[in-house]
Amino acid sequence: MNLNLSNKVVLISGGAKGIGGAISRGLIEEGAIPVMIDPSEKEGAKILKLANGNAMQIPMRLFDAKDSESVVAQVIAKYGRIDGLVNNAGANDSVGLEHGSPEAFEKSVAKNLNHYYHLAHYALSYLKKNQGSIVNISSKTAVTGQGGTSGYTAAKGAQLSLTREWAVELLPYQIRVNAVIPAEVFTPLYQNWIQTFDNPDQKLADITKNIPLGNRMTSPEEIASMTIFLLSEKASHITGQHLFVDGGYTHLDRSL
Repeated sequence: MNLNLSNKVVLISGGAKGIGGAISRGLIEEGAIPVMIDPSEKEGAKILKLANGNAMQIPMRLFDAKDSESVVAQVIAKYGRIDGLVNNAGANDSVGLEHGSPEAFEKSVAKNLNHYYHLAHYALSYLKKNQGSIVNISSKTAVTGQGGTSGYTAAKGAQLSLTREWAVELLPYQIRVNAVIPAEVFTPLYQNWIQTFDNPDQKLADITKNIPLGNRMTSPEEIASMTIFLLSEKASHITGQHLFVDGGYTHLDRSL
């Protein structure tokens, strides 16, 4: 299927590795121009090579609004347009209620949420010109809970709420806003988390046996495929949706 994304400029926060890296690579396959907002220069260099220079990396973390404003300015200076935005960067940092603090909670929410708003705000005028699309990568923890990670789940829940809010606000501009919700995806961050257990292989087996479809992890490429479809004109009448790409983990009986 030709998604007609050739030469479309798409910003991806955390776009050099994990789910973000898979999205960047998938966009290259579609002829689009991914802009990776990610400090991981080693991983980003591999994607830039794959793109034969038809991509961009901005090696920085988005700590405050000025960072996002700078990113958008750099992209416009180079390409003169923005056609899509994928808000993706974040990390499950285990700031809980019992084992946490108000200060740590506020930092966790800010780290995982604020740049979603900042990037969308500064990119909006350019998205309006091209009737662009926004995809927010959230997490099943926003709807299932996990335990011990209040800051992260609060941010992920807010991302789902903003998806619906922005979908309504941006209707007059034909800008579509959707969320993709992964569950168990074997990214580098996930691999690091698995390694914290005494028996990582057994822990992984205990998780995968409860994923109904195929008893396997979702791949980053499967998350990327849904994200790229939502960015494309083939998804022209889809907005305000929360789409679960999780092998049925969230909504099917896990004993199946």
